[in-house]
Amino acid sequence: MSAPEPRTPDRAEEAAPVSKQRLRLWLRMLEATRAIEARLRDELRTEHDSTLPRFDVLAALYRRPDGLRMSELSAMLKVSNGNVTGIVERLAGEGYLERLPVEGDRRAMRVRLTEAGRARFAGMAAWHEARVDDLLGNIDAEELDPAIALLARIGRDGNDRDGGA
Repeated sequence: MSAPEPRTPDRAEEAAPVSKQRLRLWLRMLEATRAIEARLRDELRTEHDSTLPRFDVLAALYRRPDGLRMSELSAMLKVSNGNVTGIVERLAGEGYLERLPVEGDRRAMRVRLTEAGRARFAGMAAWHEARVDDLLGNIDAEELDPAIALLARIGRDGNDRDGGA
């Protein structure tokens, strides 16, 4: 009786280990992102009496000194107008931003930071940068550029491995 011939793995079997590794990478990225985001959310609340969505609104408006229409702001943040409206109302009530009419469109409103809002965000942004630096402090300086490049590639269409050719 002769031994059976070794079976040649098919293409799906060969790809399985790589696909499992890619799944593991995705899960690690999610885990890391969620852990850092949770820390930042908690610390924004305790250190700055703020929330991450409020921080995001302030950041978007800080980058646009002339302000944004409400629809532009919600599009930039990738959230609904309704989500932005409540945050804008509270920030305006606290004196951090102002609402301005849009010339030629009575229904539209533009919002921009006040000087108090710019100062508030500048302090929060400096804290945020230092905190993220601390949270990612176990990544060496020489590892940063390759990691950034890798993550930039991940954001692209995964099926476009040959550069679109």
